[in-house]
Amino acid sequence: MNRMYAKDALRFAVLELQRAEIESASLDARLLLQHVLGVSREQLLADDRLVMTQQQEAQYNELVAKRVRRQPVAQLTGKREFWGISFSVSENTLDPRPDSETLIDAVLRRMKDRDAPYRILDLGTGTGCLLLTLLSEYPSALGVGVDICEQALSVAERNAASLWGRSSGITQRVRFVRSCWAEQLQGEFDIIISNPPYIPTGAIALLAPEVKEYEPHLALDGGEDGFDCYRAIMKQLPGLLAADGIAAFEIGIGQHRDLPAIVEENGLQVAGIKEDLAGIPRCVLVHHKR
Repeated sequence: MNRMYAKDALRFAVLELQRAEIESASLDARLLLQHVLGVSREQLLADDRLVMTQQQEAQYNELVAKRVRRQPVAQLTGKREFWGISFSVSENTLDPRPDSETLIDAVLRRMKDRDAPYRILDLGTGTGCLLLTLLSEYPSALGVGVDICEQALSVAERNAASLWGRSSGITQRVRFVRSCWAEQLQGEFDIIISNPPYIPTGAIALLAPEVKEYEPHLALDGGEDGFDCYRAIMKQLPGLLAADGIAAFEIGIGQHRDLPAIVEENGLQVAGIKEDLAGIPRCVLVHHKR
C-alpha cells in the first residue's frame, strides 16, 4: 500500500491552488492540512516523515477541491482567528477579518479602565467576535449581542461557550437577542460596537468569489449607497448610548467622508476616525455632542 507523506500532499495541494489562481495558495494548503491532521504549524514543519491515513488523504483532497471552487478556508475548517482567539464560523456568518480588529483597538484606547463594569452592545453580532473579544478584555463588563439571523446567533452562543476557560464567567456576562438592530432592546450602553452591512448593492457582484458566492448577503448588502444600515442604527443610537459612552462602527473604503453627516443628523458627533494597518479609514467613533 502506498503511503502519502504529508509534505507531498501539501506540495500537490499548493500546485492545485496555484493553478486556480489563488494568491494565498501556500498558506491555504497548509491551514487545510493542519486542520485535517490536527497538528500545529510547528509540528507539521518539524516532521518530514509525517504520514497520512487514507481517510485523511481523502478528506484533504476534498477540502482542496472546495477551496479551488473558492469556498473560504474558514468555512472549510470552521474556524478563524481574531484578536488571538479562535472563533467558529459558518455559512451564516461573515468571516472575521483583521480589519475589524481596528474597532477593538479604538475602543480599548478610549475606554481605558479594564476593570470597569461597562455595558457593551454589539449590533449585528454574527460570530460574536467583536463582543466576545471586548468581554475578554473587560472582565467585569456585561454584553448583549444582537442579530436578525437565528443561525448566526447560534454560532455566537457556541463561541461564547468555548471562551469559558479564557475569560472569567463569560457565558454569564453575555446574552444574545434576535432583533432588527436595537428594536427589542431597552436601556443604555457604555460601549456600542458594530460592523453592519455596508457594501452598496450594485458592488456586491464585483467582490471576490469567496465573498459574493459564499458569505451571507444579508451581512454584506448596505443598500443602494451602502448607508442604509448606518441610517437605521443612528436613529436608534441617541437612546442607546450612555452620556459618556462611545460607539465604534466599521466602515468601507471612503465612507468616512459621508457618514459624519448621518451621525450629526441624529444629534450625535463623530469622536474620531481610526485607520487600519493599511492606512485606510476603517473605524468611525461616535459619541453624544459635548
